[in-house]
Amino acid sequence: MTIATEKMTELKMKYKNNKGFLIPLLQEIQAIEGYLSKETIQQISDVFDLKTAEIYGVATFYTMFRLQPVGKHIIKVCKGTACHVSGADNIISALKKHLSLQNDEETTADMQFTLMEVACLGCCSLAPAIMIDDKIYGNLTEETVKTII
Repeated sequence: MTIATEKMTELKMKYKNNKGFLIPLLQEIQAIEGYLSKETIQQISDVFDLKTAEIYGVATFYTMFRLQPVGKHIIKVCKGTACHVSGADNIISALKKHLSLQNDEETTADMQFTLMEVACLGCCSLAPAIMIDDKIYGNLTEETVKTII
């Protein structure tokens, strides 16, 4: 998957004279594609005359960037201290089992759900907590997770 030539030309005009343009450019492209594909990274390299290693360096450093396609719904599991001590690992295990995710798989085969661990959701009083898309669910157990999904 690559960005249409017209769109890439528009992005080049928008960002060509801006210092520090790579992060906002990658954010905009990810908003279009849903992730940063190898082909698109090569396209960015060619159009903006950047080394692919530089692009990958930024894309892999910041956790907001994804190099793999994601599901329709993003499930973020809080791994902050409050959630961790309240059983976040059990919640992750229950979610993986319920979603039939094996080992390091993050996205379901039907592309409906992507499971991500995040440092903190900022809702410690609800620990353990998850966020599905933009909605927070807290005080979870392995059983309540199944009913939420």
